[in-house]
Amino acid sequence: MRILIAEDEYTSRVTLVAMLLRMGHEVVETVNGVAAWEELQKINAPRIALLDWMMPEMDGMEVVSNIRAHENVILPISGTPAIKKYIIMLTAKSEKEDIITGLKTGADDYLAKPYLLDELQARIEVGQRTLKMQEQLIVQINHLQHAQEHIKTLQGILPICMHCKNIRSDTGYWDRIEEYISKHTEALFSHGICPDCMNKIYPEFEMAV
Repeated sequence: MRILIAEDEYTSRVTLVAMLLRMGHEVVETVNGVAAWEELQKINAPRIALLDWMMPEMDGMEVVSNIRAHENVILPISGTPAIKKYIIMLTAKSEKEDIITGLKTGADDYLAKPYLLDELQARIEVGQRTLKMQEQLIVQINHLQHAQEHIKTLQGILPICMHCKNIRSDTGYWDRIEEYISKHTEALFSHGICPDCMNKIYPEFEMAV
């Protein structure tokens, strides 16, 4: 998976890149918040981002705020929810208030420095599962929207002739009842004859019985 990292400290960045490559991920490497934000605006931007909290020019919290605002404004043409990025904050901060601030800003998770390879891998796997579930949800939403477009319903009061039983359409034309129902539902008709009509139209059959 392609993962973006934004880390201005050289040693930490090199170590993080090595850890991610060892896990088999492709790494998009940036050295500050501005560069990270530029990368994350691209069409093929990585879905997971590891952002250092404290960076020059634009810190991690500013990048997170920009990402979430961008996702809320730009939606797919289909109208389904935008696929959000999974953001993990890298921080030396350990105060609960700081962590809560980061999560409220829009970060999905955080990783306190120094971190171990197994811990980093576990957090990324959580991100991958979350993104996969979101993709599946969007597919289901698209299927439901597509199905809804093919559903026709009859609602409201239908003007129907008391003699011939034709129904007046919204355009003022009178349709045979089966034609009207076929236009507004998925029902199909097969024609037959009921016992009462059989007796009225073909009385000889009744006599024969």
